This record gives sequence, C-alpha cells and structure tokens, in this order.
Amino acid sequence: MADLKQFSELAGLTYTEEVTLDFESVTGMPPIAVPVGQYVEVHRGAFVPFLATHHVISGHVVDLDGDIAKIHTHIRAEYWLPEEAADDGPNRWLVVGFYDNEAVRTADGWRLTRVKPTSKYRENAQLAAAGQAG
Repeated sequence: MADLKQFSELAGLTYTEEVTLDFESVTGMPPIAVPVGQYVEVHRGAFVPFLATHHVISGHVVDLDGDIAKIHTHIRAEYWLPEEAADDGPNRWLVVGFYDNEAVRTADGWRLTRVKPTSKYRENAQLAAAGQAG
C-alpha cells in the first residue's frame, strides 16, 4: 500500500495501535514504540520526495506460537527521486536485506506489532536522506 501511496488504509489493515519500529540498520533510527497514526504520518512524509517506490517482499517464513507470529522475509526496496532532485547523480536508492517482523492475532485479523528491516546491501545510500523511508 505504501508503494501506491495509500497511507490512510495502511494503518487499519496492517498494524496494531502501537507498533515497535527498528529501522536502525537502514536509516540509523533507533528502535522506538509509536502510535500507529504517528508512524503512518512519518511514513507518508518519507515517501513524498520519491517519484516512485517499489518493495518486493518474498521468501516468507512464519513461525506461529498461538496468537503470535514471527515473520522472516527477504526484501528488495527501491526508491527513485525525480531526475532534477538527484543533482546529476544517481536517482535510485536500493536496499536489499530482510525483515524480521512480529504480528499478533486480533479480532480483526493478524496485525504487525514489530517491524525490523535489516540492510545487507545498499546502493546510493546518500539518497536516503531525501525521505528516510524504509
């Protein structure tokens, strides 16, 4: 939904009311628990500078323990700035790695309660400052 910039729908379908974010390996942001509304607004703002974004999440491994799921996935995330914003340099930021997320079963279905991407490879990391997306 983020790649489609449908941020309003994102909160209710994806996350618990409070979500723990650990984007330290991608953006340097230390782990923090925030209300989902605040996270969605930060997410929305982070995507504004980018002309397009694309996340491919694959290889899902889910470990269920009652109403808790630990989810390991591989990710390839790409973010493109408009050419003029790239200052005659590269305009694509690439992050490759994996997510180790946690979800809980709620009355409305499964919702993420913890999001932790781990970057294993990046190209043009200097472009991350444009939005600090992850």
